[in-house]
Amino acid sequence: MKTVCRAVPLSFQKVYLRQMSNGEDQGSDTEDEGGLRKIIHVDMDAFFASVEQRDDPELRGKPVAVGGSGGRGVVAAASYEARKFGVRSAMPSVTAKRLCPDLIFVRHRFDAYKEASATIREIFRYFTPHVEPLSLDEAYLDVTDDIHGIGSATRIAQLIRERIKEQTNLTASAGVSYNKFIAKLASDQNKPDGMCVIKPGEGAQFVASLPVRRFHGVGPKGAEKMAKLGIETGADLAAKDIEFLRANFGSMGDYLYRAARGIDLRPVRANRIRKSLGGERTYSEDISSGAALREAMDNIIDIVWERIERAEAKGRTITLKLKYNDFTSLTRAKSLTENVADKLEFARIGHELLEELLPLPMPIRLMGLTLSNLEGDSDKDERKPDTAQLSLL
Repeated sequence: MKTVCRAVPLSFQKVYLRQMSNGEDQGSDTEDEGGLRKIIHVDMDAFFASVEQRDDPELRGKPVAVGGSGGRGVVAAASYEARKFGVRSAMPSVTAKRLCPDLIFVRHRFDAYKEASATIREIFRYFTPHVEPLSLDEAYLDVTDDIHGIGSATRIAQLIRERIKEQTNLTASAGVSYNKFIAKLASDQNKPDGMCVIKPGEGAQFVASLPVRRFHGVGPKGAEKMAKLGIETGADLAAKDIEFLRANFGSMGDYLYRAARGIDLRPVRANRIRKSLGGERTYSEDISSGAALREAMDNIIDIVWERIERAEAKGRTITLKLKYNDFTSLTRAKSLTENVADKLEFARIGHELLEELLPLPMPIRLMGLTLSNLEGDSDKDERKPDTAQLSLL
């Protein structure tokens, strides 16, 4: 088990007041609910690939990719052995095989992943009813209320990771902090099988040391644009005022301004209703030709439909998102009277939306596809129990 990381403390009160003073910028869904929270972000390590290695001893210690190995196949997940060669999720399988000639492809087994995920979520709910799943393999937990009198969010995170290992024979990494943004960054800090704790007052210092590429929403092109503006780290970002960020990054400027200061007032929402399910890719090179765009669409369809199947989601609206190389965006959507029947219909509509826009006026740097107007909702919230307050450490 890896060592808990630390950061140089800043003033607790300064960070708290800074968060509160900026809360109104984030809207009603992000209002503070009674002071600093104790948030854990748990992220399973190479989840799909790890399940495959667990269940097939011959795969252990070898580079493994979950996904199709054919010409249009896409890597859904890669083991850490494969990641050493640069293999990543959402990468075309032909590219992955070129990077790692010994890469072993296995077909996904969603039933096995869902079974492991269900066990993990039961572990989460033993410690708190306030669990916000992001996917099968990661979730936010609000443990501000100590329902078992454990007394420490860090200790809870340790116990969760130990139980996951005992009950599933899989490893998880965790980030512990006072908000969701910092906790998620922290969970990635000591992967795999690691933990990182960022206490109140340490968030801005922690973020300052990170490359901006680690910030959610900053893709390769965004990082490249920032580098040209002299922004490579969180500290560089924090040195820019809000007007500069808005002028250069539009509506994303407000998010970047807060993120660089370790500010995030979003609560963990156990009863969050999933409104859409999708995926997008930012390309290292701009795409403009019809053939390249159609191939990109096929890859996006594979990625998103796997997520739809995994979540057992059903919906009626398909939305195509394109971002041009000047960072302007365009969306087109089509709604059906009934739920999308299958992958074939999903693919047909995705391609129809794209064809209506061809030829494009300029190259794109990003493509995304989303299914919305979904049936049902996510896990229901439970009644909040009578609890004691919990310290972070």
